[in-house]
Parts: sequence; C-alpha cells; structure tokens
Amino acid sequence: MSDFYADRLFNALERNEVSPGMVLVAAPDMESVEFNRSVVLVIEHSQSTTFGVNLAARSDLAVANVLPEWTDLAAKPQALYIGGPLNQQAVVGLAITKAGVDPAATTHFNRLANRLVHVDLRSSPTEIAESLEGMRFFAGYAEWAPGQLEAEIEAGDWYVAPALPSDVLAPGRVDVWGDVMRRQPMPLPLYSTYPSDPHDN
Repeated sequence: MSDFYADRLFNALERNEVSPGMVLVAAPDMESVEFNRSVVLVIEHSQSTTFGVNLAARSDLAVANVLPEWTDLAAKPQALYIGGPLNQQAVVGLAITKAGVDPAATTHFNRLANRLVHVDLRSSPTEIAESLEGMRFFAGYAEWAPGQLEAEIEAGDWYVAPALPSDVLAPGRVDVWGDVMRRQPMPLPLYSTYPSDPHDN
C-alpha cells in the first residue's frame, strides 16, 4: 500500500475496535486482487482467529443451483456471493430478521448486530422463514491468524466500521464498497468513487 493511504487516510481517523457485526472496508488502493474494493463482515473475532465474508463480490451462479431449498429466502439478486478465497466449497448464510424477532430465542441464529444474524444452515428453511426479511449466501470466507489483521489495520489496509442491514441485502445495482465509504467520516466519502483500477480513471 502507498504511504499516502497508510499514513494519511485510514490511520488519520479514529479507530473502531474489530468485533462481530463490524465491517472491514478495504483501502482505496488495496493491492490484493482478492480484497480490492471489498467489505468484509466480521462474523467471529477472538484471540485465535478472525473470520468473515466479503459482502461485495457477487458471482454468476444462482443460489437455486447450489442450495435449491433456500432459494425462496434469498434476497434479489438470488446469486451466490464470493465470501472469500478460503474453502469456497463451504457456504455461509447471513440474514436480516424481521422487526420484533429475538435472535437469542432460537439456536438457528447467531446475532451479529442490529437485526443481522449468522444462520445455521443445518436448520430447515421452513423453520426460520417467518423470522427473516431476507438472506445472502456466501461461498468461502476470509480468515486471519492471531495478530495478522491487527498488523494490516496498522498498515492502513482496512477501515473498521459498523455494519448495516442494507450492506448485506444490497440490491445488485449497488456498489457496496462505495456505499459504505460514503457514510464514513470525511474525507472517506471523497474516495467512494475510486476505481478498482486507478488506470481506468
């Protein structure tokens, strides 16, 4: 990462703590092809690991082709998203519960933030359908070893921010990375239209 972004953009702002329900927003000039313009929702953060999925990478594969029994609960576009580079044979389910639903009242959900939950895909879709507004399904995930994510944040690779339900269920036309950047403190909104390849600008 260039010294400009590491020293004068993310590190110049007040830092939020990493925890489940927060998102990791990739720096505008993230060098990693796998994480360029990514918004990683943190699902687990402990002394042994940090685990999450990228909300911003939609595939061309329909949920119906992979998890047909869950298709009716999938929010439009009903596509499988690429959660990260690791174990893409595994699928992670995230959902937004309806107003008034208590995620703690069932073993099907692990509450992350607001009405945002991590869904146990061993559940029956019919058991939880009435509790949800919509779901997203992610193939693979991102994971960091102890101290690895902290070092990347220190280097200015990631900005940590609270997640919103709209980040997970964003319509297909929405640029999730740009949308998240626009609601952050100045000067981050100014970079919300930063291209994935600066040479295109």
